[in-house]
Amino acid sequence: MNHATMVGAVDVHYDDQERAKAALVVCQELTFSTIISEHVADIARAKPYEPGKLYKRELPCIRAVLALGPPLELLVIDGYATLDSQGRPGLGAHTADALGIPVIGVAKTPFRTATHAAEVIRGAATRPLYVTAAGRLEIAEAAQIVAGMAGPSRLPAALARVDNLARGRVRPITEQHVT
Repeated sequence: MNHATMVGAVDVHYDDQERAKAALVVCQELTFSTIISEHVADIARAKPYEPGKLYKRELPCIRAVLALGPPLELLVIDGYATLDSQGRPGLGAHTADALGIPVIGVAKTPFRTATHAAEVIRGAATRPLYVTAAGRLEIAEAAQIVAGMAGPSRLPAALARVDNLARGRVRPITEQHVT
């Protein structure tokens, strides 16, 4: 993966009225140290949550915001790519299959069946991030990428930024909206 030149991080946030805001941060290096563009998609009506099928709600939102940015070679999501050591697909695997690119899942909390996730401790953190991968990317390589992402904190700076964009706490560098 060290040849990837267009990478992104994505996150989705929902409000009480079933609306969603999806955000994308785009960089040109695996360290995610220089953001070249940011995009936000406002989704007027998100699909309802179905237990065990988060991807049905999130994937349309992810697709909406990705349509605003350049084609990517790698995507990082907030959550799990795979849910167990047998490869049961999580949001990241469904996204990798839909987009045809590798996806790294970065979760902040452990998931009971995801014992295969690589634990990555960044900065002075004492709690790990849980890293999984899909789309022909090995977990060990994904963990190295996450460990090398810019930012001094437990959460890489690009992931913190995309979370704040999705929550509407900050405005994007390039503002674009979709309904």
